[in-house]
Amino acid sequence: MDRNAVDVSALAINVTIPEELQWTDTRRDEEFVLLTLNVRLLPDGHVAAKAYGRLVAGGRGGYTSFRVPDRPELAGLIDAAATRASELWAAHQGLQ
Repeated sequence: MDRNAVDVSALAINVTIPEELQWTDTRRDEEFVLLTLNVRLLPDGHVAAKAYGRLVAGGRGGYTSFRVPDRPELAGLIDAAATRASELWAAHQGLQ
């Protein structure tokens, strides 16, 4: 099969945010601690990211996305994660 003819509709990875880079944000009067990034490869080759986490007070919260703050250390994490994911995908060993 011609790999250039395959329509890949999504490329996304989940990345754990190291504790020292985690932050809190509020949605609907509830405070969340952000623990995970979802990083997507856009059609133009750039990446986009959203953050997800859990309620600080505990309990079950909805799967709510948050904007990633414009912080150099978070941009570095996103860049490193995208690069590492590309290395892992490039080294895949096929379907098992």
